[in-house]
Amino acid sequence: MPDSVPSPVTFPPAFLWGAATSAYQIEGAVQEDGRTPSIWDTFSHTPGRTAGGETGDTAVDHYHRYREDVALMAELGLTAYRFSVSWSRVQPTGRGPAVQRGLDFYRRLVDELLAHGIQPAVTLYHWDLPQELEDAGGWPERDTALRFADYARLVADALGDRVEQWITLNEPWCSAFLGYGSGVHAPGRTDPVAALRAAHHLNLAHGLGASALRAAMPARNRIAVSLNSSVVRPLSQDPADLAAARRIDDLANGVFHGPMLHGSYPESLLDATRSVTDWSYVLDGDLRTVNAPLDALGLNYYTPALVSAAPGEVRGPRADGHGASEHSPWPGADDVLFHQTPGDRTEMGWTIDPTGLYDLLMRYTREAPGLPLYVTENGAAYDDKPDPDGRVHDPERIAYLHGHLSAVHRAIADGADVRGYFLWSLMDNFEWAYGYGKRFGAVYVDYGSLERTPKSSARWYGEAARTGLLPAVGSV
Repeated sequence: MPDSVPSPVTFPPAFLWGAATSAYQIEGAVQEDGRTPSIWDTFSHTPGRTAGGETGDTAVDHYHRYREDVALMAELGLTAYRFSVSWSRVQPTGRGPAVQRGLDFYRRLVDELLAHGIQPAVTLYHWDLPQELEDAGGWPERDTALRFADYARLVADALGDRVEQWITLNEPWCSAFLGYGSGVHAPGRTDPVAALRAAHHLNLAHGLGASALRAAMPARNRIAVSLNSSVVRPLSQDPADLAAARRIDDLANGVFHGPMLHGSYPESLLDATRSVTDWSYVLDGDLRTVNAPLDALGLNYYTPALVSAAPGEVRGPRADGHGASEHSPWPGADDVLFHQTPGDRTEMGWTIDPTGLYDLLMRYTREAPGLPLYVTENGAAYDDKPDPDGRVHDPERIAYLHGHLSAVHRAIADGADVRGYFLWSLMDNFEWAYGYGKRFGAVYVDYGSLERTPKSSARWYGEAARTGLLPAVGSV
């Protein structure tokens, strides 16, 4: 018999094909139009914090080149663009009235996107807390959540008539546990109690922010949050390894989706961290506020985690993929070991495993039945370089995208209500503590000239966006 021809991987007609960025990674213009320093300005200008001492001062100058960038999105065929708002550009001290010059940039950006038929998706917070709020205590302090709600209202008043998709927070796990636990992200603090306090106040900020958005915007607008929920797998079925995986799952996932989706923290999380904190900062009514209704859930996925119980006296995370630090981002889990998962890896050292994305989508189909899902980040860093003709071929990224989008398609076929996919990232940019050394973009950026060159993956992804059909891996 002849070999069977595989069925085409076809997505629903309304599926959103997007790309994502964040303000500090691309905008530059850090001292223009009233903007003041964020924690990432301070962190990146602190010696030893970022690779080569690199900063986002210029980044890829999107603040001045946004029209060029939007035109490029339209040329590629994207139907949605997820960007974040710089809090300190809009509200420089984190308090008080908005600076209209800052809001005007986002008004212009939104208008440009709509003029090109691209749906804007606004993320209110992608890690760049105004430095003045950090000086007052930052996310470990309850007042920061209250300030976030005020900020959310300001942005909603300015953009809510034209932007229908809103995301309160991006990856609050990173803000809390990398910013205040391991210290590899801004503001660079290393206090496990502060990390857990920050997690709760980020949850509270989400709930208060969602309520502020609903009060300020038309009912048709949709509110979500983007979680970098981890796919945590035990090294073996030994009870100790299963218990280790449960503990990390609570700290990676349950600490956020518990309150947001179910109105409570997992009891197993509270029990495992009582030696670290008494959770007295969770006040009456907080969990009802955090459990504000969502219209969708964003999930960011890159690689799974493989964990085990530590034998004997061995302590502390190993190879958890979140940067080198002598301090753990996992409070109360010093006796859990992280292992490198097998398989090919990206330039970040992260294992390529699309089954993790499928598992994640199916998990949240069960955790939040009826809630639409979006993949709000997924992508890979590779050592991309132009060839002698100036073209940038990145077949590894095309294979990565094909594998992960196929996993999304499989999840849809198995009942997951996945409405869209946002590639991380639109273009090469400032990759946080890694500086400019890790290229996640579908568009290559020459950091000297700032010239943009679509990679072959951008053309491949654009073809998928235009047709709703995944091209063959070697077709572009």
